[in-house]
Amino acid sequence: MGRSLKLGLDFLFGLIIPIVILSRFSDDLGNITAYVVSALVPVTWVAVDLFFITKRFNFITSFLGLNAVVRGVLAFWFVDGAAYAFKDSVPSLLWVVVFGASLLFGRPLISAFLEQTFDPRTPKQERSLKDLFDEGPVRRALWLGTLAMVLISVVTGAANFLLNLRIVTAGFGTQAFNTQVAESNAIARFAIAIPEALALMVVVGLALRVVYARLPGDPGEKDFWELMELRPAREKD
Repeated sequence: MGRSLKLGLDFLFGLIIPIVILSRFSDDLGNITAYVVSALVPVTWVAVDLFFITKRFNFITSFLGLNAVVRGVLAFWFVDGAAYAFKDSVPSLLWVVVFGASLLFGRPLISAFLEQTFDPRTPKQERSLKDLFDEGPVRRALWLGTLAMVLISVVTGAANFLLNLRIVTAGFGTQAFNTQVAESNAIARFAIAIPEALALMVVVGLALRVVYARLPGDPGEKDFWELMELRPAREKD
């Protein structure tokens, strides 16, 4: 599946269809049923993508799957007000907990993103990549990058909480509640999720820059693993 099509489907199932269900089908399905269905559509799409389309199981896809499961379970926690604002911000809290814990245990998880980017295929490549990640400048960049991810998640989680607290004021199970949830989700996607994704791309990009700075040769002329093959020769000189 092409990247553009994948992004389009993510947008369709992650935002458009849930908003349409909340705003157009609450009368037909009932307010509570419409809310649950709209919440489960993105979860179902993540599961379908993971098991039938992407079919790649690694830390990142497993974490996204866990995030989807948490969202699915929380869909059946019927609350409003501050409790709903907290519930909708739990995925960001999950990022904070998991990535923060990785720093406490000395295993900064931004390395998982880089590892997926480099895609080591052999035990030798895995060992050489681990050795590269253990070098001082790279290890420091991975630690700072993971810390930045934690801080970004704290900020976006707090912003999402305050947004829901301000917009979603109706009682659960009412049409007004569903309408307000749809409005909050639309605003959050453009005002919070997109800037968050861009910030994470910058963080990963900076970490990649440090990694490539440890390699000989020009990244524009050779791919990553060709440059890695040159490292031992350079170190012997």
